[in-house]
Amino acid sequence: MNRKRTNIGSLSRRLLSNTPYALFLLLVFVLSACRDSGGPASPNEPNETVVAESLQPSEISLFDGKTMGQWAITDFGGQGDVYVKEGSIFMEMGNDMTGINWTGPVVRMNYEISLEAKRITGSDFFCGLTFPVGDNPCSLILGGWGGEVCGLSNLDYYDAANNETTRIVAFETGRWYRVRLRVTPDKIEAWLDDEKIVDVVTTDRKIDIRPEVDLSQPLGIANWQTAGAVRNIRLQTLTDPNDIL
Repeated sequence: MNRKRTNIGSLSRRLLSNTPYALFLLLVFVLSACRDSGGPASPNEPNETVVAESLQPSEISLFDGKTMGQWAITDFGGQGDVYVKEGSIFMEMGNDMTGINWTGPVVRMNYEISLEAKRITGSDFFCGLTFPVGDNPCSLILGGWGGEVCGLSNLDYYDAANNETTRIVAFETGRWYRVRLRVTPDKIEAWLDDEKIVDVVTTDRKIDIRPEVDLSQPLGIANWQTAGAVRNIRLQTLTDPNDIL
């Protein structure tokens, strides 16, 4: 049987001799490859997956539910045991404080921290969240001063029991509460479940902490003569996701 033979080299030379046509074929090949691999098919047809990813908030998890990761046990002296169990960090009752502090990179402005916390035993604060406000520290206290006082410590040297952020909440032992804290250049806001409990303008205010939580800086969670647990700890930057100090 006779086979028709094709001179590949001759064909290639003929195609390449026609430069515009060769470039056109090359462009078609590249665009086809991009379409097959999930890339953009043309400048007018952006890849929807890439666009969707670029619109996602810059949120990261600070706790994987399995290990302490970059959380360290705060050496208050007299602290209770701290361990990971059932997707949560448990902090047993100490004499007087038990807590954890973050040892990784810290965002100091334009961010939100969210977590879930619960009181297991005891009658004082089960979540003392110390956080940075620029170069200054502050604490959000949940359930202090006998178990019901919430607020920021400190504003203009007044603690959570004695400033305009003071709130009284009847917490239930064993119940998980959702906590969200937002820090922006002129405000600190906080929510408990879906209720806003802190909304304070910080311009020209003195922001600091009580000395008991000094070791919780710059970012830490502690309790006072109380056993508690936290889980689902997340951080979301509100501006540039690379704004990490």
